[in-house]
Amino acid sequence: MIEYVLSLYRRLPVVRELRAIHDSLRQLHSLEPSIRRLETAVITQALATVKGSDPRYQDPRRLLASGAQYWSQNYEDGMIEEIFRRIGSPTKTFLEIGVGDGSENNTTALLAQGWRGWWIDGDSSGCASIRQRLQSMPSIGKRLTLHEGLVAPATIQALLQQLSVPREVDLFSLDIDQDTYHIWAALDDFRPRVIVVEYNGALPPGIAWIHPYESGRTWDGTQAFGASLKAFEILGRRRGYSLVGCELLGANAFFVREDLVGDRFAPPFTAENHYEPPRYGLNFRWAHKSSFFGESHSEG
Repeated sequence: MIEYVLSLYRRLPVVRELRAIHDSLRQLHSLEPSIRRLETAVITQALATVKGSDPRYQDPRRLLASGAQYWSQNYEDGMIEEIFRRIGSPTKTFLEIGVGDGSENNTTALLAQGWRGWWIDGDSSGCASIRQRLQSMPSIGKRLTLHEGLVAPATIQALLQQLSVPREVDLFSLDIDQDTYHIWAALDDFRPRVIVVEYNGALPPGIAWIHPYESGRTWDGTQAFGASLKAFEILGRRRGYSLVGCELLGANAFFVREDLVGDRFAPPFTAENHYEPPRYGLNFRWAHKSSFFGESHSEG
C-alpha cells in the first residue's frame, strides 16, 4: 500500500515539476565554478577595454590607474594609497562614517597598516560584529574608536567633538547613501587632508543636483539619493578642496585640500574632467571573500 501511494505521489504534476527544478538547481550548482571563472574573465576584459579606450589612464597625475581593491568595496584602496604617497600622511588618522561590519570599507586597509581612527555607523548588527572581533584584537581595539548611531547635519559637529575627533585627520570617508552631501555641508570646522564621498553617478557631470534632506528618510534603492558630482565639486571648492579624481565604477569621488594639491594632480579639478559614469556591474571581489582585519605579527 505504501509503495502504491508513493507511486501515485510521484506522478502528481506538481511533484514532477518540483523534482525537475531540484535537478536543475543541482546542475547549476555543479556549474558554479565555471560560471565564476567566466564572470571573472568577462569583467577583466571589460575593465581592460575601459582603460584601453580612455587616454586619461596615460596621464600620470590622474588616479585612475592606481585603483586597487584590498578591503574596499571597489578600487578606492589603491587610489587612497596613491594620494597619500603624493601628499604624505603626517598623523595617520582617519574618520569613516558608514562602515558596515568593517570588512568592506575605505579605512580597513589603513587600520591594518597601523593607523588609528574612528568608525561611525548606525547599523546595530554591523557594529556588534565589529565589537565581537575586536575582543580578540586588543592592539587594534586601542587604535579604533567605534560609535554606533545615526548621524544628522544638526548634530554631527557635536558628535565629533564628543568623540574627540581631531579637526585635521588625514582621511575622512563618508558614505551614508541618502544624506552624504548634507553631512559634509554641515562640517564647517573640519579640515581633513583628504575626503572621499559617494556621489550619484546617474546624473551628468554638468548638473548640480542635491537630494533634499529629510530627517529619518533612508535610501529606497533608486537613483534618488545623495548628490551629483558637480554638486560635490561646488561644495568642495567652497570648503577649500579640489576634486582630484573618481574611481572606475563611478561611485566615489576624491577631494584633496587645496593647500596640498600643487601640481600633483590633473587639472582642471571639475566634475566634467574627473567624472566616471556608473559601472556598478563591474563590482567584483578579485581575491578571497572579504573579511575583517586580523592582528599583524612580525618576527624580530
